[in-house]
Order: sequence, then structure tokens, then C-alpha cells
Amino acid sequence: MNYKGRPTFTAYSAGSHPSGEVRPEAIAELKNAHLPTDGLRSKSWDEFARADAPKIDFVFTVCDNAAKETCPIWPGQPLTAHWGVPDPAAVRGTREEIKRAYREAFLTLERRIDLFLALPLATIDKLAIKNEIDRIGRHKIGNQ
Repeated sequence: MNYKGRPTFTAYSAGSHPSGEVRPEAIAELKNAHLPTDGLRSKSWDEFARADAPKIDFVFTVCDNAAKETCPIWPGQPLTAHWGVPDPAAVRGTREEIKRAYREAFLTLERRIDLFLALPLATIDKLAIKNEIDRIGRHKIGNQ
């Protein structure tokens, strides 16, 4: 989102239970796509619910388990949607199976980001935007 959505969007990533490190498989996917990885770190979503946090307009939960968790109250009441993606960090298997899980997650999110960025955000109302980002979250690619 930071790359394709600039200068309109600044994206942040965080989780409910950060591991303390960014997985090397995730870094590899970003590098394969020629995206910057400097400064990436594992962080809690609580960091973005504080009063001094950046203003957030949209929140997308992405891991399958996140839809079942209670999310914090986000300052400014951003639009929220669930874009469920199987958590590649939960995959157990061969190195190739784990790599494939990260690749599939990357491709799913890339396609959803592309669809989101194609929305005419400046000309549609908040409810229509909410409906569209929910629809994008239900969009499947490949054989998922």
C-alpha cells in the first residue's frame, strides 16, 4: 500500500500478538517485489490506538484469526473491514510449503490493494466505500 498508494496513503502494519520479529519469509516476498524493507519491525496494534498515534482512515484486519478477536477502539473511528488471509506464519511444513504460504498471502493482499486503490474514493460516500472494501475482502484469487 505504501508503494502503490503513495502519496495518497501511508500504511502501517501491526498485530494483536506480535512475535517480536518480522519473519524472513515476509521480508523475502517484499524484496522479491522490489519493495523497501528498511525499518520494518514487529509491533502491536495497541501502538496505533494511542492518542499520539497517526490518524488512520482505514483499518484492514487480514489474518483469519483476527476476525474472531476483539479489536481496540481506533481513534477517529476509521472505516474497518476484514480481509481474511490465511496466516502464513501458522503454516507448518517444508521450507517450500512455508515459502508458498507467504507468496499466496502476498499475492492475495496485492490484488486486494489494487482493487481498493481503483475505487473512486473521492467521489463516493463513506457507506459505499465501506461496502466496497468489504466486497474486496471477499474477493478470491487463484484457487483459494
